[in-house]
Amino acid sequence: MPVHPPTPADLLIVAQRVVLPDGERAAMIAVRGGRISEIHALPDGRAPAPRAAQPEALAVVTLAPDEVLIPGLVDTHVHGNDPGHTDWEGLPSLTAAAAAGGITTVVDMPLNCIPATVTPAAVRDKRDACAVPAVDVGMWGGAVPDQLGELPALLGAGVHGLKAFMIDPGIDWFHALETDQGLRTAMQACAAAGVPLLVHAEDAAEAAAAPPPSATRYLDLVRSRPPACEVRAIERLAALSAETGARVHVVHVSAAEAVEALRVAQAAGIAISGETCPHYLALAAEEIPDADPRFKCLPPIRGRHHQDALWAGLTDGTLSMVASDHSPAPWALKATGNLATDWGGISSIQVSLPVTWTAARGRGVPLGQVVDWMSSGPAALAGLPGKGTIAVGCDADLVALAPDATFTVDGAALLHRHHQTPYEGRELHGVVRRTWLRGALVDPAAPHGTWLMRDPATHQPTGPAASTPTTSCP
Repeated sequence: MPVHPPTPADLLIVAQRVVLPDGERAAMIAVRGGRISEIHALPDGRAPAPRAAQPEALAVVTLAPDEVLIPGLVDTHVHGNDPGHTDWEGLPSLTAAAAAGGITTVVDMPLNCIPATVTPAAVRDKRDACAVPAVDVGMWGGAVPDQLGELPALLGAGVHGLKAFMIDPGIDWFHALETDQGLRTAMQACAAAGVPLLVHAEDAAEAAAAPPPSATRYLDLVRSRPPACEVRAIERLAALSAETGARVHVVHVSAAEAVEALRVAQAAGIAISGETCPHYLALAAEEIPDADPRFKCLPPIRGRHHQDALWAGLTDGTLSMVASDHSPAPWALKATGNLATDWGGISSIQVSLPVTWTAARGRGVPLGQVVDWMSSGPAALAGLPGKGTIAVGCDADLVALAPDATFTVDGAALLHRHHQTPYEGRELHGVVRRTWLRGALVDPAAPHGTWLMRDPATHQPTGPAASTPTTSCP
């Protein structure tokens, strides 16, 4: 029996391969009002039969044989630096690059913008000051020592959770919560609001005891932040999570020992999760040249056995997701080659999917698993139930990906503001050919992204792009 297109629809997408929650298969996706209204399996792989009553305005898109339809990715660790530091990035360039890389939702970190997102007024300022983004945007609030009394009000202003550092981030207006009492206060606020506390988990005392980095040697940078920094921080966070009942999420896990510390805490029933990043999964210290600040980030990129442990942690669920930690800065702050003083951070949002997928396919990891780590996993962390999944009721955020096609990274062609990249000249698999946000093709020249703000009363995102999905949407 032929499959007929549904009559009430704005868009139909037909693909031989669609990444669905229960696996990959040929399917037809119907979109109505920006949401997925129906999903029809195509057992024989053929396009749907026409129906005489079909509205003339209906658009039908059939993906090429080498393309896979995947959900729009969700990146919950980006530094947009907007407002106040748009010479570093800015949401227009950040979100244009995100869309070009198959990412349809980002959640922005609170520290590099001015003012930092640590008060309700700063939340309002951020929304009012920023231009319309190319994709949907949420924001994390910041937990800093001199604003701990503001945390309940900050969480009531619509942020999706809080971000804290356990070590000085090097920013005058965003200080670390180095004491257990400060972390405890932040966790208590998050537990009361039902949101996670995201933590840059490096213990300041362990870092102070390590040898300082040299000006040029990359391995000296690695030794300056040994795995013990992450392990001790995770142990402290786990104890405080058990005490407060807060959900804690460790960002950019880089060390094998840190994965094991998370594994032990999770086995004890503690609500602590972790993420890693494309650069830790694809790059290794053994291949990084000295005096090249394109590779500098903290925690640092470590050796291959750490990389292997990160992949194992993703595979067994100890690590729940992959996020870019897109962290740009003007090249003048990075160009001296002094690894002790140059600004750290890797700009990679546009290539985060191809970098991760290229490394994954070399290890025999299927595409669907990579998509889960970069879509539904981050969406769950940020409390975005209508994002990151191809299911009825979810936003029609969709990507046509050619997973076997290759391209060579040319930093000058990337859409984020600063083009220096550690992936320059690398051949990567995975070409994003089209990106839809709520059923409409993304066009950075005519952006239609919106802010996704959390409603503290319902714990659901609000806004035109994020009304509560139907119960069919996971």
